[in-house]
Amino acid sequence: MRALLQRVSRARVIVDGAEVGSIARGWTILLGIGPDDDESKAVRLADKIVSLRAFEDAAGKMNLDAKQAAAEFLVISQVTLYADLSRGRRPSLAGAAPPRIAEPLVNHFTELLRAAGFRVETGQFGAYMEVEIHNTGPVTFFLSTDVTE
Repeated sequence: MRALLQRVSRARVIVDGAEVGSIARGWTILLGIGPDDDESKAVRLADKIVSLRAFEDAAGKMNLDAKQAAAEFLVISQVTLYADLSRGRRPSLAGAAPPRIAEPLVNHFTELLRAAGFRVETGQFGAYMEVEIHNTGPVTFFLSTDVTE
């Protein structure tokens, strides 16, 4: 699994002209699923994100985790996180998990965040989405279960 986290003051996702999800302060998570991913990797990634101390405390230091910051989450499936750009000019998406594997894992990841007590909104799997992200800091992290963390 690969996740691109953007710390946001607010974010929303629009499908076919209608808002399908929005959050206030928190994380927008662009989530890619690889062919070898499973529920245990989702657990590991969710735990890492929830405990990541990247929100500012009263002194302006990145010292608070998501719970301490009362963060919300916007999870967006992002197949292009597995794009291969090494050859030619057209990205290959062959390295991503097929939808029958990816969609249940995206849903599982989302439910893990909800079970941890967070408000979680999502995009629409497989849809063409417009994502509005108000990145603060800016703070952006890339996490992957493909490499040792």
